[in-house]
Amino acid sequence: MAAVFDKPSVRQRLTPMLQGFDGPLAFAVFLLACAGLLTMYSSGYDHGVRFYDHARNMVLAGSIMFVVAQVPPQRLMSFAVPLYVVGVGLLIAVALFGITKKGARRWINLGVVIQPSEILKIAMPLMLAWWFQKREGQLRPLDYLVAGALLAVPVGLIVKQPDLGTAVLVLTAGMAVIFFAGLSWKLIIPPVVLGIVAVVLVVSFEPMLCADGYRWPVLHDYQQQRICTLLDPTKDPLGKGFHIIQGMIAIGSGGLFGKGFMQGTQTHLEFIPERTTDFIFAAYSEEFGLLGNLFLIASFLFLVLRGLAIAIEAPTLFARLLAGAITMIFFTYAFVNMGMVSGILPVVGVPLPFISYGGTAMVTLGLGLGILMSISKSKRLVQS
Repeated sequence: MAAVFDKPSVRQRLTPMLQGFDGPLAFAVFLLACAGLLTMYSSGYDHGVRFYDHARNMVLAGSIMFVVAQVPPQRLMSFAVPLYVVGVGLLIAVALFGITKKGARRWINLGVVIQPSEILKIAMPLMLAWWFQKREGQLRPLDYLVAGALLAVPVGLIVKQPDLGTAVLVLTAGMAVIFFAGLSWKLIIPPVVLGIVAVVLVVSFEPMLCADGYRWPVLHDYQQQRICTLLDPTKDPLGKGFHIIQGMIAIGSGGLFGKGFMQGTQTHLEFIPERTTDFIFAAYSEEFGLLGNLFLIASFLFLVLRGLAIAIEAPTLFARLLAGAITMIFFTYAFVNMGMVSGILPVVGVPLPFISYGGTAMVTLGLGLGILMSISKSKRLVQS
């Protein structure tokens, strides 16, 4: 009889799971989730069940976050090598006999069609954080070269598909780990300077480089067209420049306060292409204006700063590197999406976190948030 009365209640069983959850990080995610649901209802209400699917994806991401948050960072480290090997193996399989859609070979059928490059968004920082953790206190230049090779293999395979957006995200995550591991500024500054010089030269010689019939080495034709369209979208306003022009019109027409919820003319008259996915920021800007944009940017900055704070306070090198890299993924998602919709970056397939529709991206976000929660939780347990 006593055993029955001593049985812990549901609340008592759940309390240890909820303890240590990072409140500020959860609050930032809550703000962004609310903005996402509001925007999706307006821009996607005539897309059948898109709003309900978006809400379902958010619930799925939240569930994944909750489960992953229960896994300690030491346990996460044991998944690094297997996940990386499986991810690279699947990328090679895609290159050999993957499914091609719209000129891109990015998917593979394993009973269910999957996009293996998504795995590397998490597997890449996990692998590099594991690599540097194993060499803590005895890092040599060769270790950074090996890390660069580990990063170059999946990035090269993803670029070949081609999928420039995912390649940028994987590259950012990997470079963040290498940078936070202590890469010397002497090795960072030269590539940055070369990049700035290259941008200046491309802008300066744009009339010649983007002339009809001129072909750039290395880049695919569609990549060259995206850069030329970015430099001057008015050359083909009803074709390749349509996305950028309509996005900028929608953002500008929102003014200071926006046109109001569900009142966006560019959005609802279907001038904005992909208004529930890659270009949803334009739909949001039209209806909520500059003040709404400032709120959204502030929410993303709050999330990024909180993620960096978790990284700084993490108890191990592996946890610090992993938290920093995951945080930079969130920053890159937001920066690249807002930049391409605003016409300051080429158009690539990068969604806006928590705002854009997409199940695979939402799962990746849930995994990333769960890892950050796990690292924050481990820090609190160590302090207690």
